[in-house]
Amino acid sequence: MPLLDAIAQRHSVRSYLPDPIGPEDRERLSALVADANRTPGLSFRLAFDEPRAFSSSLPAYGAFKGVTNYLVCAGERSLHLSQDVGYAGELIVLEAQEMGLNSCWVGLTYKHGIVRGGLAPDEKLVCVVALGHGAGSGSTHPVKPLEKLCTVEGGVEAPAWFQEGMWAAQLAPTAMNQQRFHITYRGGTVRAEALPAPYADVDLGIVKRHFELGAGAENVCWA
Repeated sequence: MPLLDAIAQRHSVRSYLPDPIGPEDRERLSALVADANRTPGLSFRLAFDEPRAFSSSLPAYGAFKGVTNYLVCAGERSLHLSQDVGYAGELIVLEAQEMGLNSCWVGLTYKHGIVRGGLAPDEKLVCVVALGHGAGSGSTHPVKPLEKLCTVEGGVEAPAWFQEGMWAAQLAPTAMNQQRFHITYRGGTVRAEALPAPYADVDLGIVKRHFELGAGAENVCWA
């Protein structure tokens, strides 16, 4: 099944090498962004060789080093914008991993004024994704046990595809690694909900993308 290796191998990376993203990878990333922007309301764009958004002497920005390429995640204001951003953006993140690029979802620690410069006045900036050749491949973080992340109702055993979807969801990146989501299986349908937390709706979109990739989208009927 596609991208499962990328799910297993990808970790958040905050330090990047000065090596530029090559032309073939830029073209592929641009095509992925164009596909994402076919989702109504989304307005993603790529910034290449642009160091200003993450350039600062402030400690908050110091958590990131060498970031000169990033994905701007924005769109028309709506109740589902953040979830759509997470869902569409994570596919780009995983495809980038397959290209040999590293990434990190970023909510706050960048210069919003610079990033907003390319957006229309009525578009909402949700977050960005740092992209590039990482100084390392990142590291694993503890994850919650599956019994804390999902529930199987009705006294039945969950099908294999649900278990595979939960494996992928368990590895989804979430804000501050809090994993504030819960997935419920009942009678062949799946419900995913965000629990209160910063960027919980973005996280929910990311989790749903992972779950579908693990379970097979053809098996998943969202409640």
